[in-house]
Amino acid sequence: MSETHQQRIKQIAQRRWVDCEGSEQNFLTDDEVENLNIARGTLTADERTIVNHHIVATIKMLESLPFPRSLQNVSEIAGGHHERMDGKGYPKGLKREELSIPARMMGIVDIFEALTAVDRPYKDGMTLSQAISILEKMKLDQHVDPDLLDLFINEKVYRGYAERYLQAYQLDDG
Repeated sequence: MSETHQQRIKQIAQRRWVDCEGSEQNFLTDDEVENLNIARGTLTADERTIVNHHIVATIKMLESLPFPRSLQNVSEIAGGHHERMDGKGYPKGLKREELSIPARMMGIVDIFEALTAVDRPYKDGMTLSQAISILEKMKLDQHVDPDLLDLFINEKVYRGYAERYLQAYQLDDG
């Protein structure tokens, strides 16, 4: 939502009306203004914080497990999949150079899987070309590692996932 539209909602909210008891009220409550002014997506800032907390819980849980030496970096890899190359991700706001290559890879495949998954009850999976187009935009926005995304695309890593997933889905559905 544009800043102009957000300002318009705030102006409308300040208008007054008289309720059935004769009391003046703002046309919109603070809660309504907050929900109507969500710039992107459908969650308020507080709701987004709650959703984002899942990764903190994941990291704590994984750090408490006694992994063998070969898997000592599991919590860092899993915990880094919502970080961004420009440091605007979460939970730690790490930049590209602060993230391991496996954590950066996990970020790409997590997004790809979320975009293409056909078994989500709340949305249809996207085509490979749609998902790759979105990932390319995310690369330009410094959301994902540009070199690793290029490798993911140029080596057609996504095709193996798509083929296996499609086969499994077709088998499950008869």
